[in-house]
Amino acid sequence: MVNNSFTAPASRLSIAPATFLPRASARPVVWRVTDTLVGYEEAEAEMEARAAAIARGEADELVWLLEHPPLYTAGTSAKTADLVEPERFPVHRTGRGGQYTYHGPGQRIAYVMLDLNRRQPDLRAYVASLEAWLIATLDAFTVRAERREDRVGVWVRRPDKGPAVEDKIAAIGIRVRRWVSLHGISLNVEPDLSHFSGIVPCGVREHGVTSLADLGRIISLPEVDMALRAAFEPIFGPTRDEAP
Repeated sequence: MVNNSFTAPASRLSIAPATFLPRASARPVVWRVTDTLVGYEEAEAEMEARAAAIARGEADELVWLLEHPPLYTAGTSAKTADLVEPERFPVHRTGRGGQYTYHGPGQRIAYVMLDLNRRQPDLRAYVASLEAWLIATLDAFTVRAERREDRVGVWVRRPDKGPAVEDKIAAIGIRVRRWVSLHGISLNVEPDLSHFSGIVPCGVREHGVTSLADLGRIISLPEVDMALRAAFEPIFGPTRDEAP
């Protein structure tokens, strides 16, 4: 008998796991914060090395919080036309998913190196968990952020700009190798938003970008870091400070 039934793919918004926890025997995730600007190539090399060590079972999982100097990164889906001002800042080609994005001072980057085999080898569930982490973090500052079916990342409604206006406050771009994640999230705390004008951020032309400062929340990076950590643990499990 031929089965003519068709099951549509699950809606992206229906994939929102409450947790993305590891097995009970897993060690806490190492939590690292770097207070000085880190060059992109240096960060990428460190991330690649750490992810490889995690895959070999030689290192603990790691979340690395940092800032970059002003630069653009191009993901695997980046379109040449979306690089509006190619001479403005250095452009780094990267193996993460997505299109062009900006990184710079005042933006908190979290590079997340987790072994998905210890949790769920499910990329859509992982991305949904990253979005949930960002939404919970922003809620600590009374910012209502939301996911969207057709756009990865975290968005806020801007009724002050118009009834249907939304701006992106946080971006997500990941890569997975041997089921260990690389890259991660960027949260706009107080960056120079004019720097985004040199690209079409994430290939989305019809929406803008915002930040906590732009929304009237003047919050320090250490305060953001504390909120990120508090929101991370219920979703991904316990953390520990990196040893000196």
